[in-house]
Amino acid sequence: MDFLQRGFTGYNSIWLYVVTMVLVFLGIQVASIPLIIAAFRTVNFDMDKLLKEAESSFMNIGMNSSLYLFLMIFTFAVAILVLFLCLKYFHKKKFISIITSRKKIDWQRVLYAFSVWGFISVVFVFMGIFLSPEDYTWNFKLIPFGILLLVSFLFLPFQTSAEELVFRGYLMQGFAILAKNRWFPLLMTSVIFGLLHGMNPEVEKLGYITMVFYIGTGFFFGIITLMDEGIELALGLHAANNIVAAFLVSTDWTVFQTDALYIDTSEPSVGLEMFFPVLVLYPMLLFVFSKKYGWKNWKEKLFGRIEKPMLQEGN
Repeated sequence: MDFLQRGFTGYNSIWLYVVTMVLVFLGIQVASIPLIIAAFRTVNFDMDKLLKEAESSFMNIGMNSSLYLFLMIFTFAVAILVLFLCLKYFHKKKFISIITSRKKIDWQRVLYAFSVWGFISVVFVFMGIFLSPEDYTWNFKLIPFGILLLVSFLFLPFQTSAEELVFRGYLMQGFAILAKNRWFPLLMTSVIFGLLHGMNPEVEKLGYITMVFYIGTGFFFGIITLMDEGIELALGLHAANNIVAAFLVSTDWTVFQTDALYIDTSEPSVGLEMFFPVLVLYPMLLFVFSKKYGWKNWKEKLFGRIEKPMLQEGN
């Protein structure tokens, strides 16, 4: 039974998917209460100031950046918990079924993808610093940076894992059950993933051309999920991307504003770096992963039909 076929196990009425996604969304809203309370305390309950500054960032009202990052990550941890409970009690299926087609999670795959993308990200960041040193300010502060590292490596994977579990796991299998093919869930999850990132401050600053990156990244994660029969590689890649973004370089206009090593003070603009990952790095990684893990039958795995398995759990 391949990864998308595992979605047929248990109970899979459309209303269950709707209820689950509503509960996940409500869980995130409830889990945001500590973040809202912390924001109120920071501004001494100055509602006018809070509403005005909330349009840009909580850090602009003086909240400690690592505290903000932790409280933001907490909302995603709650989302994972709600999804777990919905799978167990509504869908009557195992949590691992939305992670991998293998008998257990392949952590070697997660670590390999994390290492590869982490190395690439660090190299390209330092290339940018080397080529345009005037755009970067050294920002190292021992205690804040140490706290940031701790929060990033221990807790930030909850945020990235929540997104992968929902999009490349739960929803991809759900759309596969609906369409009985592979291209439709790949398309839908990639587009929805990209559009939801449209609320990021980068989009407001740079324009909707950034959707090329976000939707392209969604397609990349979706393709490796289908080809590798699990989300382990996507989990590692996504975690590495966000962790490096959190602790290495920060700006005052991106979603992650942290006590990073460097502050990028350049004027934001759409350049080659926006398209280079989608057009060059992602295809290269697909080639590397395909050779390492022996991916074959690309046409069938990306565009083929899905046969409903004969034996199903919970039915």
